[in-house]
Amino acid sequence: MQIEDKTVVVAGLGVSGTSLAEVLRERGAHVIGVDERKPEADLHSFDDVDWDRVDYVMSSPVFNPRTPFILEAQRRGIPVMSEVEFAWRLRVDNERTGSPAPWIGITGTNGKTSTTEMTSEMLKACGMDAPTAGNIASGDMSMSLSRCAVNPKHDVLCVELSSFQLHFTDSLELDCAAITNIADDHLDWHGGRENYAADKSKVFRGAKRAIVYNAQDAKVSALAEAAHTAEGCRRIGFTLEEPKAGQIGIKDGWIVDMSGVAGASAGEEIRIAPITDFTHLMEPDGTLYPHLVADALTALALVLGFGADLNTALGALKAFKPGGHRIETVAEAKLADGVVRFVDDSKATNGHAAHASLSSFPAKSVVWIAGGLAKGSRFEDLVRDQAHTIKAAVIIGKDQQPMIDAFASEAPDIPVTVIDPADNDTVMDRAVEACGSYAAGGDVVLMAPACASMDQFKSYADRGNRFAAAARTWSEVHGLH
Repeated sequence: MQIEDKTVVVAGLGVSGTSLAEVLRERGAHVIGVDERKPEADLHSFDDVDWDRVDYVMSSPVFNPRTPFILEAQRRGIPVMSEVEFAWRLRVDNERTGSPAPWIGITGTNGKTSTTEMTSEMLKACGMDAPTAGNIASGDMSMSLSRCAVNPKHDVLCVELSSFQLHFTDSLELDCAAITNIADDHLDWHGGRENYAADKSKVFRGAKRAIVYNAQDAKVSALAEAAHTAEGCRRIGFTLEEPKAGQIGIKDGWIVDMSGVAGASAGEEIRIAPITDFTHLMEPDGTLYPHLVADALTALALVLGFGADLNTALGALKAFKPGGHRIETVAEAKLADGVVRFVDDSKATNGHAAHASLSSFPAKSVVWIAGGLAKGSRFEDLVRDQAHTIKAAVIIGKDQQPMIDAFASEAPDIPVTVIDPADNDTVMDRAVEACGSYAAGGDVVLMAPACASMDQFKSYADRGNRFAAAARTWSEVHGLH
């Protein structure tokens, strides 16, 4: 991409926008940073942009495709691109191979981050410089996607890709790509379910070595079947059930491959490892976390499709520890009748993720902290499907009515406490205290809210950290010592 002396409007100066602006300036571009909230921005309103001077626009995911400045740029024929598209076009040659580092891309409604992290760890164990990049939340500017793309030391990039990023991305051709699942999310941004799925499907387009798809998700399977990939690219389905030809899955307590990616012929069964070898995929009592198993199968298929050594990759997968705020036990309280566990799954920011989280626990064992910024979602299906798991619910957030309505219509017998949203600083302390009034020995207090966090917290990480602190305090005050 010839960027020298070109003028680029960088819309939104978050981590990705700021990093891309630096990379562009280093390559001789004229950058106009626009952000109404950042004092350091060149402009604070898109009304002040001299569009006659602009060659390209980088749009932050904050702005949906119908935002006026995006429509104005498109009306003028000015290309609007994501940071992902810029990073792909600006790639430099790897210092060892003399060619740009390949990318492995992971998208889906849920499971992207864990899958990306597992993929990176397995490739690193195989001796590759393989950082995570993309949509993974990080304040480290050196690990932004645009910065990673121009670092000649990286052998391969493991890239988490959101549907927002993919919308304005068109030239991407990944070596390996995965779609973990597709459920209704961000439909207001995309303008409908079909648009959302179409943006996700871009990861498969032109893929060179392997595409990995959720064989238990009909929409994802259809996208994989229709994908226009490079000649010779494998199609590998993953499933939590017994795999069929072309799939990797679980059989008799073992990870079993029938896709051929583990070294046998396609359709031939090869047993890879007992699932009990992977302790991070299980609760303390040995119950599997289904969504983490799915993430592990996806990552394993990706790295084997990339050509990684099976035994080395398995060793790294067995040692892997999930990142924070994903099914993480943050406190335990010993009561007279047993132990109450407090589990942080703050990353469950939509109904699909919360469903997976709730599904991990026994019947009527979960005191559930739910609610937040609903983003237009409804929760009737979630509450109805998981009513057998939920013992009681504590509803937080400033957008509480959708969750209240779901319990009223689908599970009116489940006790519910609604937390006054007035004081953000104490909301989690009050929520945990309310949970404690319901919890007994053997129960789990699960914070998997099915909603975004920005109404009362800085981020899902801030929400998780506050939950962990409140849970530890409650355990110290009420637990037996």
